[in-house]
Amino acid sequence: MRLSVFIWSSCLPKTARPNRLLLIALLLCVSSVFAEITGLTEGLLNHIARTYGQEAKLRLIDWQGLIRAGMNRSEAEKLALVNSFFNRVVFVDDIIHWKKPDYWATPVEMLATNGGDCEDFSIAKYLTLREMGVPDERMLITYVKSVKLNQAHMVLTYYPSPEANPMVLDNLVNEIKPASERSDLLPVYSFNGGGLWLSKERGRGRRVGSSAQISLWRELEARIEKEKSR
Repeated sequence: MRLSVFIWSSCLPKTARPNRLLLIALLLCVSSVFAEITGLTEGLLNHIARTYGQEAKLRLIDWQGLIRAGMNRSEAEKLALVNSFFNRVVFVDDIIHWKKPDYWATPVEMLATNGGDCEDFSIAKYLTLREMGVPDERMLITYVKSVKLNQAHMVLTYYPSPEANPMVLDNLVNEIKPASERSDLLPVYSFNGGGLWLSKERGRGRRVGSSAQISLWRELEARIEKEKSR
């Protein structure tokens, strides 16, 4: 069962919705046990609640519920669940959200603040799918040029097999489509936890190094480790 104030609130008619305060109280009562099961420490959840409010804490519990519920689904179902879950988050530019020109948020930071930009969406989807058991080698966080927007953009690409036409998970387009149907995106480079690739026209491209060469990725990993230690 997914314990989610957001799903219940959006799916039920107003007359059938449970009292919001009672629902929040109920979810908070079970949060410490739920966090122990799914990997978020009670210390981290309480820190998020103090800093961003109780609903931020509930978003994190909902996220971990998604991971737990999706473990035994097919990879296609996992992609759809994760893409839909994160595409509900509000798009906010880094300079507004973090007062920095470029900041790669952890999934915890993104959900706690209920906002992020294209990098945050792609990274959160990648890390979540990895937690759900999707092999690292099937996913690449891919920098592209958006032809329509005439600017840099980031998406997550999924390869069901090494030479397959990848599927594109994009915060701007809710439907997951093969890259061959996304002529509006021109790949530049891609990476995951294991490496860095220069992209060819529509494929994986040539490996040129490690993701550790990307300073923003190193900083992201360090913050994730700090979150785990709370």
